Amino acid sequence: MIGTRKIGGLEVGAQGLGCMGMSQAYGVRDNDDESIATVHRALDLGVTLFDTANVYGAGENEKLVGRAIAGRRDELVLATKFGIVWTEDGMTARGDAAYVKQCCDESLRRLGVDHIDLYYQHRVDPDVPIEETWGALAELADAGKIRHAGISEAGAATIRRAHAVHPVAALQSEWSLWTRGIEDEILGTCRELGIGIVPFSPLGRGFLTGAVTSLKDLPDDDVRRTMPRFADGNFERNLAIVDALRTLAAEKKVTAGQLALAWVQAKGPDVVPIPGTKRRKYLEENVAAAELELSEKDLAAIEQAAPSDAVAGARYPERLARAAGR
Repeated sequence: MIGTRKIGGLEVGAQGLGCMGMSQAYGVRDNDDESIATVHRALDLGVTLFDTANVYGAGENEKLVGRAIAGRRDELVLATKFGIVWTEDGMTARGDAAYVKQCCDESLRRLGVDHIDLYYQHRVDPDVPIEETWGALAELADAGKIRHAGISEAGAATIRRAHAVHPVAALQSEWSLWTRGIEDEILGTCRELGIGIVPFSPLGRGFLTGAVTSLKDLPDDDVRRTMPRFADGNFERNLAIVDALRTLAAEKKVTAGQLALAWVQAKGPDVVPIPGTKRRKYLEENVAAAELELSEKDLAAIEQAAPSDAVAGARYPERLARAAGR
């Protein structure tokens, strides 16, 4: 059993589980029974924060998570999100009050629950004042439909404005050895305000595990094929980072992925990463990283092996990047 941590007033297992890949993005949805078994195994191992969103699989992921947690609702902290809208031009965001409330009711129905423990604004709507969005979240909290509110991929000034309306419990943003943009102003703002940090993609969308050695390893419909860091040229340069991590990991008799995940876990007691998987095998490997202790010397060696300025390629293609970091 892993230990626990506190994020914005919520006590959760020191590592959470990202459920998106069970329904979309990383290949076909191929085995719901194994996904449900993975959720159950996670609970048995002390993982209590489960993360989904209304947009994952167009609502199908929430339905799947709802099936998985049925009968065990009181053992976990359930997080979902609203706010991303897909158009022909790519990803955009919506945050008007009526839409926030509509999305919440729809998510409650799909999940089969009477409240959401942590409800995130998935992306910030540039056309709606953050005060309107968070006023709606405050009303949902008053109504008992949500217990805590969070925000994802937001800038420091936006976080402050949201927090002034209703407490922000957690920031969910990408954070890993190859994505470190939150470490300056955003991280400092969250810690000043007592906001927990929930890193998504702490394994660099699986790249830092070393399991992907060629684009041929990815299914044809895998979203990573569209991402700049997986593009020809960038892919090969980034493999050098993984090779360096493998060398360090071998000295500790762990995997490169476990070392990369332990690095994120070591960033503070207010940090609860949510590596995603739909397989019990990889879940157990990830959870083991939560118990891996790293010295200051270890952390320095890891950062030297994987310097942030060595990463080749942007995080997202342009159609996905426009809605991040507002």
